[in-house]
Amino acid sequence: MNSRMELVQPLEPVGGESRLARARLHRQLTLDETARRAGISVEQARWLEEGRVYRFPSPDDALLSALLYGSALGIDNREARELAGLPVPPAPVERNPLPRLVVLGAILIALTLLTVLVLIPHTGSDGKKTQSAAILPPPWRVDVVVLNGSGDISYTRQVASRVQALGYTIKHVGRADSFSYPQTSVYFPPKCENLAVRLAKQLGVAARPLPGGTGPCKLWVIAGPARGPGE
Repeated sequence: MNSRMELVQPLEPVGGESRLARARLHRQLTLDETARRAGISVEQARWLEEGRVYRFPSPDDALLSALLYGSALGIDNREARELAGLPVPPAPVERNPLPRLVVLGAILIALTLLTVLVLIPHTGSDGKKTQSAAILPPPWRVDVVVLNGSGDISYTRQVASRVQALGYTIKHVGRADSFSYPQTSVYFPPKCENLAVRLAKQLGVAARPLPGGTGPCKLWVIAGPARGPGE
């Protein structure tokens, strides 16, 4: 018989892949090939697929990499809305399809970058609060550690991405001392309450003193269970 068997390696593990990874696998592309087409590193492509956008040096770097990734996959308007979980209009009955467009906003939603939080100025409810916030150091000078306090590492990464999108410097993302934290909170050492309150308001969570905390004004965000897209 003249038959021949070819061993084909799987593109990627099939368990637990993200929507972006599924879009890539649907096109039968490896992570290496997609990264090469996009002109980004394999590590950056993996960060995008895993939602670890806090790994990028800045939100601008994450946005650019997301745009290049979407362009490399040829993601159009309709598919971008599907990836972001947005309503998809009925497909138009036309012989000639519309030109393929990469919808940056939809891809960013899918990656949970939440850039809108960066663009909306944070103002206090009265003159005193606004003045107090103005004398605080800028977010990029504040180090933040994000810890998994519920066992949900995917949600913890989303929280870290939100914190980085606000301009803060993420120093570490890891596991808390336990998975029994009932809700997400910002913990602060002595004399750092104002910084913690600012970040807590931006995230819509509570600020709490760090038990036995000492040292410089570094903040800890411990992620509890996910409350939904708007936490």
